[in-house]
Amino acid sequence: MTMPLAVTLFAFVGALFGLATHAHRHLFSEGHTKRCASDEVDPMQGRVAWTVLCSVLWPMMALTGMYSWWAVRSR
Repeated sequence: MTMPLAVTLFAFVGALFGLATHAHRHLFSEGHTKRCASDEVDPMQGRVAWTVLCSVLWPMMALTGMYSWWAVRSR
């Protein structure tokens, strides 16, 4: 696999991850937050910003999401 293809595939998978997890983004923050606290306040916290952020950081977001899911489930 060539390098540009690998980078493009990484970003594409991240964008899909961001689109799929936008409704559950409260699980990816630091500390304990509630779903109502993650409402959009300005355009930078919208779906586009979340998708761009996830396209670059989706492996770390997946790990933090799994930890949050485990912490919520174990309570």
